[in-house]
Amino acid sequence: MADPTKSSVDTQDSRIVDLAIRLIFLGLFIYSAIVMVTPLASVFIWAVILCVALYPVFDWLQSKLGGRKGLAATVLVLIGLAVTLGPIASAISEAADLGSDFSEQAAAGTLKMPSPPERLSEFPVLGPPLLEVWTMFETNLDGALAKFGPQILDVTQALFGKVLGIGVGLLGLALSVIVMGALLSPGPKLVVGVQNFANRIFAPRGGEFVLMAGSTIKNVMKGVVGVAAIQALLVWVLLKLFGIGSATTLAFICMILSIIQVGPGIVLLPLVIYAWSSMSGGMALVFTVLAVPVAIMDSFLRPIFISQGLQTPMLVILIGVLGGMMAYGLIGVFMGPVLFAVFYELFSLWINEGAEPAPETSDSEAVAGEAE
Repeated sequence: MADPTKSSVDTQDSRIVDLAIRLIFLGLFIYSAIVMVTPLASVFIWAVILCVALYPVFDWLQSKLGGRKGLAATVLVLIGLAVTLGPIASAISEAADLGSDFSEQAAAGTLKMPSPPERLSEFPVLGPPLLEVWTMFETNLDGALAKFGPQILDVTQALFGKVLGIGVGLLGLALSVIVMGALLSPGPKLVVGVQNFANRIFAPRGGEFVLMAGSTIKNVMKGVVGVAAIQALLVWVLLKLFGIGSATTLAFICMILSIIQVGPGIVLLPLVIYAWSSMSGGMALVFTVLAVPVAIMDSFLRPIFISQGLQTPMLVILIGVLGGMMAYGLIGVFMGPVLFAVFYELFSLWINEGAEPAPETSDSEAVAGEAE
């Protein structure tokens, strides 16, 4: 006769083994999915950010096009591709022209540095050393290259690496624009799905957090990217007005620097020095007077744009922007304030949970208390 206790133990062991095998295969499946999705995570995050930020424009555009959402999404995708790929094409074109001129002059034996500005030596501290080095490159190019060649090569490699990284980032952003186009039409349904998921995680305020995250992304987009675009446009106009070359490339660099919270001052300061060394005093003064407000305008415009319509304190958003950028790079400019704002709301909810509201005191009671 079979022992029922032993049979029960064997059945329990088989269930444990069966559950372990299922968990192993489920873990392998989840791991494989994560490995496949990870390279595209930044592309998808950027697509979601762009979709949230541009959905009001998409909604307005599709209403003007008779409710044709596909056409509206296509128009926004084409504009986005022009914005992301246009600077790359312009920079490559200017670099190709510069390289072509350099090669032609080198082949003809006419390659030489232009003469230094006449007033360069008048600048304190940096003027005389710069004039000495510049004169060496003008009069003895081979000797100057032999002396400063390693330093020039190191700087060139570093700059090339940075520029290449920016170019690759813009190509990834162009791919995100295409994914954004696919997300615009089903956007409302996707938001409802995300709210339902958030309610399961952060019940009962998950849906509210999703809406807050969307508002934060829109405001950060206006305060960071919008202000950076305005600064870049003003830099481009300023350089064109004063006849300074490579205006498009320099304006694009200023926009990138503004987005990563560095600001265009790194570009405009050398241009101001160049203006005082090569232009007349009056023209240089006008250029400086116009360049200074452009360089600092983000410091007072960004808080205004970011804080509009948000109940989250401005300090929380700014900490999220700066901390997110340091932790996650450019995409952290948008992820940081969203994560920190949600954390702030959860922390505030936890602190205030169970706290009794302060008793309200009428004006007559307050006056009587002061009289006593």
